[in-house]
Formats: sequence, structure tokens, C-alpha cells
Amino acid sequence: MTPPRLLLTGDADSVHLQRWVAEMHARGAECHVLTRRPAAVPGAATVQALHPGGDARGWLLALPQVRAFARRLAPDLVHGHYVTSNGLWAAASGVHPVVLTAWGSDLLVTPQRGAAWRALTRWIVRRADLLTADAADVVAALRAHGATAPCVEIHWGADVERFTPPAAPRDPAVFTIASPRQWLPNYAIDVVLDAVAALRRREPGARLRLLLLGGGALEPGLRQRAAALGLSDPQGAEEPVARFVGRVDDAGLVQALRAADVAVSVPRSDATSVALLEAMACGCAVVASDLPANRAWVEPAGGRLVPAGDAAALADALHALWRDRAATAAMGAHNRALAVRRASRREQMDRMWALYLRLLGRAA
Repeated sequence: MTPPRLLLTGDADSVHLQRWVAEMHARGAECHVLTRRPAAVPGAATVQALHPGGDARGWLLALPQVRAFARRLAPDLVHGHYVTSNGLWAAASGVHPVVLTAWGSDLLVTPQRGAAWRALTRWIVRRADLLTADAADVVAALRAHGATAPCVEIHWGADVERFTPPAAPRDPAVFTIASPRQWLPNYAIDVVLDAVAALRRREPGARLRLLLLGGGALEPGLRQRAAALGLSDPQGAEEPVARFVGRVDDAGLVQALRAADVAVSVPRSDATSVALLEAMACGCAVVASDLPANRAWVEPAGGRLVPAGDAAALADALHALWRDRAATAAMGAHNRALAVRRASRREQMDRMWALYLRLLGRAA
């Protein structure tokens, strides 16, 4: 069988797209990436950049080049990652079948900007032959915006073979909190800092460690906030509470999550968070914002849900976990089992591969 030739429109510098390409390449696909954010993509036969940048006008200006590139490449299908940007390129490429994957904010936030955005979203999704999303509420949003093609819940998943719990119990002398989300407005890292500062005030003798992973544009302001809250000051002879670790590779992320008793993810809006699934796979208890996507994963036996933006509620949840470390460890074990059962990236990408083949009329 000739390998299917896939054209993926997406952000080449995104680890999620890079992992998707690597998974499809491993299954035999010939993958090509069309992007405004060029980067090396392991497993991609080509990465073509058009109108690098992020301005809205660039998406429209590039459309003639998108169509020309698609004609030359002649892919078997085109797959747009993020409906309201890269999805436009896929829908307007002239290629069929069209696959679209919604990432969350493209359906839950962007269309709320106004009627023009809602009309554009509807135009894009109605041209798809298959649509996927990683949370039930995002699947529902696809249908609400006029999708007529099949809409399937496919998760990015976690590499449960790599993201595993530590071999030995976590250090009982230190309560370690990992914040794996990027330092961007939606992810409310300021709320995390406020909550940890409140926990420190309640338990001034506790040894606390906050690992801030992810990196992002809000770093200067977050560092100032941490200093104002006293989280950047050493605890006696110990290290500061807040450690701005930044963006790390998978090995660094595994190391941080294995050290953490609890992972915190409290965005204002979200689909299923890969960072959350990876923390669960590493055996962390979790505290997450009370959003539909998180309710599908965070069970009472595995953590706590708190209102988005509520630092006091987050502090209460962290305090409860700090007070009962045995229960916190049991939550982590529960989450590990749940991740293995439901969040395996390999199994999710097997499902996606089967959908591709079915769409192309090939036996899975």
C-alpha cells in the first residue's frame, strides 16, 4: 500500500503538532507541514513556511500560496490543527478530504469575539469531512457552529511509557507543587502564586516548593508578583518557594512531575490538557479548574476541582492535600491507573490512524 500523503497545517513549533506528526510518520504516513511558525518537525518530509507571524491579515494573504502549494503536493488529505487559523488554510486549500482538529480556545473563546468570527468559524467547520476534538464540550461546540461531518473525540494523550511515577516515595519533608502550564493569561499562573502564598501564611512552618514550568510572555510580571508575595525569598537556609523552571523537554518534565506531590492546572478555559494527563501518568494528585474538560478526568479519588480564578479555593484544596499526604499519594496512584486506562497516546493515535484510513477508503 502506498503510504498516505498528509498535509498538516499547524504551528510547527508546537510540541503537540510535532508529536502528532511523529506518531503518524511512525505508522507509515508521508507528512508535510504548512505553517506560519516554522520549526524543525521530526518525521516531516517537508516543513513549508508561509507569511511567518501571527497577525490575522497574514492568514488571508497566504491563501493563494496555500492553494498553490497544495496543488503541487497533491496530498491524499489535508488536516488543519486549530480551527480559526490553520483550519482556514485547510478548508480553503482545495484539497479533500479535509480534517479539522479543534484545540479548545479556537471554538470556546475566539468565536465570542464577534459575528465575523462566528461566521468564519461556521464557514470553516462546514467544509470538513471529519472533525476531532479532545473534549466533549469542544465536540459539542463544533456541532453548534454548524459541523455536518462526523465529530469524534480524540485525545492528544500522554506517553504513559515515558511519563511514569517515581521508583521511590516522594520526599515527605517537602510538599512539592508543579504548575506545568504556560505563563500566558489564560492559564492564571498569578492565581497559583496567590494560592501558594496563602498556603504559606496558613502553615508558616511547612516546607513548600512550587515548580513553575512552561515558560511564557508573562514571566517578568510573575517574577515581580512572586517577589511581592515573599515566594522568591529563601526559607531560611532552604531554596525559595517559587522556582521559575521554564520550558523543559520531556525528560525535564518527567523529572519535575516525579518530584511533585500535586500538579495544578487552573486555566480560565481549556480542552483536555496534555499537561494534566502527563501529571496524572506520573502519579501526581491534581487540582484543576472546574471546567467541563477537567470534570471528565479529575475524579474525587484523584484530586480536587476549584472555580477558575479563585485563589482562596485553590489554597483550600492545596491545604487539604498538604494535611493528608497519605491521601494525596493515594490520589496519585488512582490517577496513574486512570491515565494508563484512558489516556495512552499510542492508543489515541491508533484510533486517529484508523480514521484517516477509513476516510481514504483504505482498510485499517
